[in-house]
Amino acid sequence: MSLVKIILSEEIHRLGVAGDLVSVKPGYARNFLLPQGKAVLATQGRVKEVEHQQRMISDKQAKEMKNLAALKTRLEAVVLEFEAQAGEEGKLFGSVTAQQLADQLAEKGQIVDRRKISLDEPIRTVGEHTVSIRMQGDMVANLKVIVSATD
Repeated sequence: MSLVKIILSEEIHRLGVAGDLVSVKPGYARNFLLPQGKAVLATQGRVKEVEHQQRMISDKQAKEMKNLAALKTRLEAVVLEFEAQAGEEGKLFGSVTAQQLADQLAEKGQIVDRRKISLDEPIRTVGEHTVSIRMQGDMVANLKVIVSATD
């Protein structure tokens, strides 16, 4: 029995993701995938078009990763300094939150969403702290934060 080559329009469990060129039995293609709009027949023109789209997507992703790497370098070069009232043992009366970090980064020209700043809990002690910022995927920027006590 021969197989039919199709290009998937959306993700199909155990078959592939959108844009994949797959071979399936003719009845599966004719009775389910094609009428439901989940796939199109793989003509030579459509295969070339899909390959072109995949190249464009990979080029765009490479450019985004390059931009994120540059942003990571800029963020790691920034040192944020905060002054807050503290007790004798170095504990702050308040705390430094992710929103305050995002605001000070914005003042320095680096716009970062506060939800991307990883703080298990707000900073409550005087000293030097390292805060992680989730960029995308596995990329993480480490930000240096210095908290000092006011007189």
